[in-house]
Amino acid sequence: MKLREHPLMICGGIVNWPPIWIWTGGERNERPRGEIVLIKVELSLLDPRRLFLTIQYNDSEYMGWLSFDDAKFCQKIYHLLKGLYRQSISEIGELDISRALE
Repeated sequence: MKLREHPLMICGGIVNWPPIWIWTGGERNERPRGEIVLIKVELSLLDPRRLFLTIQYNDSEYMGWLSFDDAKFCQKIYHLLKGLYRQSISEIGELDISRALE
């Protein structure tokens, strides 16, 4: 099953992939699309069901977040994403995570 289609990639009934990106700095604020590269993943210190993702796009950085209903699944996604730095967000969304999360 693709990461973006997994039934636990939700929070409050709303699908969380792909994240909404907020510009945090760099050359200019653009709407990221196309080749968006993951450069960092952090667990929230306040909510065990939330991850923060940082991406790079055209010499700028953006942050997004993933919120989950299931804290254990959030932890699994965190550990999976930590191993995917420098991968594109579109490739990550297409990953078959069936075996990766066992």
